[in-house]
Amino acid sequence: MFVLAEFELFEDEGMVVALPYDLEGGTEGYDFRDAATMAADWLRAEAEHWLMSGIEPPELELNHAPRHGGQVTIIGVSVSLEAIDTVTASEAAELLGVSRPRITQMIKSGKLEGYTKGHATFVTRASVEARLAERPRPGRPPRQRAAAVS
Repeated sequence: MFVLAEFELFEDEGMVVALPYDLEGGTEGYDFRDAATMAADWLRAEAEHWLMSGIEPPELELNHAPRHGGQVTIIGVSVSLEAIDTVTASEAAELLGVSRPRITQMIKSGKLEGYTKGHATFVTRASVEARLAERPRPGRPPRQRAAAVS
């Protein structure tokens, strides 16, 4: 899939902000080149999410006027499921120290990002690494006690 989107790049508080048109979100960088690179990475992540989720990409318009006095730049990215850095669900389970069914639950709940192709389930390596960095404690989270009412 090839995705083409316009971003406005403009300076704000010492950084260069990159805001896409027709999409929610954005990114920033230290200078215009860095912000454009970050915008391409951001757009690639969005497009990969659409692919993994089976979401039809939105029809993005071109030829926008600047909204913040910046420069309008066109960014294009090519994405495919095969190019996404993934591990199998079994490998993710081993890395995280959980069962394979738990990996499926974590994908459904949004704690991991992945997709199913045929009978195989794949998990993005980035989401596994992010989960490892969080170091959640094993077991169920403790119940929150209700505040005493006076």
